[in-house]
Amino acid sequence: MSGLPRRLESRGAPVFAWSTTLHRDTERQLTRVAEQPWIAHHVAAMPDAHVSEGIAVGTVFATRDEVVPGALGGDLGCGVAALRFAAAASAVPRVALERVLRGWTERIPVGDERHRRSWAGVALSGELSTRDLEHRRRRLEPRDLGTLGGGNHFLELDRSHDGGLWLLVHSGSRGLGAAIGRHHLRAAGGPLGSLPLATEPGAACLHDVEWALRFARANRDELLRVATEVVAHELAVSPEPDTHLDVHHNFVAREEHFGESLLVHRKGAIAAPVDQLALIPGSMGTASYLVRGLACELAFRSASHGAGRVLTRREARARIAPRRLEQQLRRVVFDSTRLESLVEEAPTAYRDIAEVLDDEVDLVSAVLRLEPLVVLKG
Repeated sequence: MSGLPRRLESRGAPVFAWSTTLHRDTERQLTRVAEQPWIAHHVAAMPDAHVSEGIAVGTVFATRDEVVPGALGGDLGCGVAALRFAAAASAVPRVALERVLRGWTERIPVGDERHRRSWAGVALSGELSTRDLEHRRRRLEPRDLGTLGGGNHFLELDRSHDGGLWLLVHSGSRGLGAAIGRHHLRAAGGPLGSLPLATEPGAACLHDVEWALRFARANRDELLRVATEVVAHELAVSPEPDTHLDVHHNFVAREEHFGESLLVHRKGAIAAPVDQLALIPGSMGTASYLVRGLACELAFRSASHGAGRVLTRREARARIAPRRLEQQLRRVVFDSTRLESLVEEAPTAYRDIAEVLDDEVDLVSAVLRLEPLVVLKG
C-alpha cells in the first residue's frame, strides 16, 4: 500500500488526494473547489490530477442539488471503449499492422476533420435546450459522428499479456459537446459557478449533458464499428462476443453515497464500482490497463482516467525532440510523418501509468496490461 490518500490543508471541506506527485498549483485548484458552498462531504483527487482551466483534471466531488458545468471537462462524455478479437497478437506481422493503420487513416477523420457528407438515420432522440444548440446539433451531429478528434484521442490495436488482441478508442462528444459545455459554463458564470437543478438553467444543463453523454458513446460505437471492419478485413479476425466495454470520464451522475442521493461530478475520472471492469489508458506508445473497480467510498467510488500530464503541450514541444519520440515508438506502428505535432503526446509528457496504478491500489485492481501495436492519434 502507498499510504494514500493524504489529506490536503483546506479552509473548506476536506480534500483527499491519491497522488504522490501532486503539483502545488493542482493543490490550489483542489482546495479552491473545496471552499465552495455547494460541496457535499469532501473533494477527492485522483492519481492523475493536474492543472486545468478552472478546475483540475482528476477532481471528483458531489453536490446535493446543483450541477457545476466547469467540473465536467471540456469534452463532455469523453471516454474509452474497447473490444477483444479472437486472435493471437503474436501471430500478426508488422506489414499487416501497417495496413490496418492505412485503413483507419483512410476512413476515420482526425483532428478538426469531419465527414464531408451528412447521412440520414443517425440522430439521437431529444432536442437540446436552446435554439442555437439545436441548430448546431442538426448541422453537426451527422458529420461529427464517427470522428476521432485531436489531442490525446486515439485508436489503438493492443496486445494483452495473455496474448490477446484488443481494439481501444478514446474520443468524446466532439464540437457539439464543447458547444454545450461552453453554453452552460456561461450560464453558471464561470468554472466555479453552479446551477440549481430546481431552476430552468440547471434542468437544461443536466438535460444537455445527458444528451452529450449519449452522443459521445454513439461516436465511440461508430469508431469501433469502422475500425473493426478494417481489422477484420486486414487480419481476418472477428471480435469476441460480450467483450465490449465503454467507460466515460467527463460527466455527472446521480448516485448514492454516505446514505444520501448526490450528484457526483467527475472531471477526468471514471466510476469504479465494486467488481465493475473499466479502462485506464496510458500515453501514446505505453501500456493501458483493464482494471476492476474496488468501490472506495472515500473516492466516491472513482479512479483515474489515464496517466496524467506532467508537461503542458507547449512544454512538450519545447523539450521533446521528434527524433526522441521516434525512438520511443520504434516498436509501434504509427504515422511517422506527423512526428512534429505528435511530440505533444509523447510518453515523457505524461506520468508513468504504472506509478499511477500504484497510487490507486485501493481504488482499482489491474486485470490486464495492454501494450500498443498500432496507434492512430487525433
